[in-house]
Amino acid sequence: MKRRSFIKKTAAATAVVAGSSYLYGNILSNIKANETINIGVIGTGVRGSGLMSIINSIDKVNVIAGCDVLPFRLDKGLAKANTNPKGYSDYRELLDNKDIDAVIVATPFNTHSKIAIDALDAGKHVFCEKTLAKGYNGIRDLVNKANQSKNIFQTGHQYHSSRLYTHVVDLIKDGKVGNITAFECQWNRHGNWRRPVPDPKLEKAINWRMYREFSGGLTAELASHQIDFVNWVLNENPNQVMGVGGVDYWKDGRETYDNVHLVYSYPNGVKANFTYLTSNAKDGYQIKVIGDKGTIIIDTNNAWFYPEGKNKNKVLGNVDGVSGATVQWDKEKGYKINVEHLNPSQQALLDFKDAILNSKQPESDIITGAKTAICVQMGLDAMYNNDIVKWNSSVLKT
Repeated sequence: MKRRSFIKKTAAATAVVAGSSYLYGNILSNIKANETINIGVIGTGVRGSGLMSIINSIDKVNVIAGCDVLPFRLDKGLAKANTNPKGYSDYRELLDNKDIDAVIVATPFNTHSKIAIDALDAGKHVFCEKTLAKGYNGIRDLVNKANQSKNIFQTGHQYHSSRLYTHVVDLIKDGKVGNITAFECQWNRHGNWRRPVPDPKLEKAINWRMYREFSGGLTAELASHQIDFVNWVLNENPNQVMGVGGVDYWKDGRETYDNVHLVYSYPNGVKANFTYLTSNAKDGYQIKVIGDKGTIIIDTNNAWFYPEGKNKNKVLGNVDGVSGATVQWDKEKGYKINVEHLNPSQQALLDFKDAILNSKQPESDIITGAKTAICVQMGLDAMYNNDIVKWNSSVLKT
């Protein structure tokens, strides 16, 4: 059977979604279209406070509360909002605030499931940062709770909201690269996540990404975005994953790997390679979608199409029929795909607002987030146990 660039949903995948108790289209939001959505941000570190800054520019969305266990981080985060939000050290007290309509969960990876479940129980809409949850039990528990809730749940894979990425996925599914044979993904950096610690007692609270108890390291923090993209394009779950990694560059006592190399195999024969380095930043963030008619290369803000062989001279004027973009050759990357789009994180928050106001299911929802989280756990298990790990279908069964 040929490897295809677009496949229909399998019966199994359809059954999973059909079995989910999504009621977004059948409920009326408690918030009317002309009212303000009040947000509480749980976890006001770099990511949480960054989203607070973005919310300042979104009409009729206000941050009215923030929570963090570290007082200095809470103060710094609250200062990012232009609404004088109230601070909490205990997220459960924030959830008791009846004025809060929705929460952003931007805490360490291992706490996502518990906090998001508590937020749904408190009647809040939830925007949960990637990766959705740590461990198969955490994923399963959160999926079950979200499926029982009438509240909106969005997973923070912001590239799933990017209009550039949405357009590229449409091009791929329309056959632009032909039959997909492989993906090559990377997010290389030359730098260290480690942050200064004012008190040794705060080492794990500040540098939680370095420790397996709290973190999935590069796989959860970086690879999850690109795994989500591959799953989205193929509309399949990987059969298996193999991989290696190590603490080979930053000899500082960390437990999570400073380099990661993973290969996911999909049922249609496609292989997806994922590489993450912290010792070399060449080409930085990049996704290559490789097909028999050409290759699409994507970074965080741009995309290019590089046609195969004889097709190179036929692409002029037809590189991007959907958007009618101007054809422009860009060195070795090919023809530029020009699409107007916002910062992906801003677009994700706008989509969250729209989902709440219109009671509709987000594109990056509990199911897409859960499937990527399963893939992340598979990758971690493969590397840590030196094993080939198969897809765990039981996690999404209710």
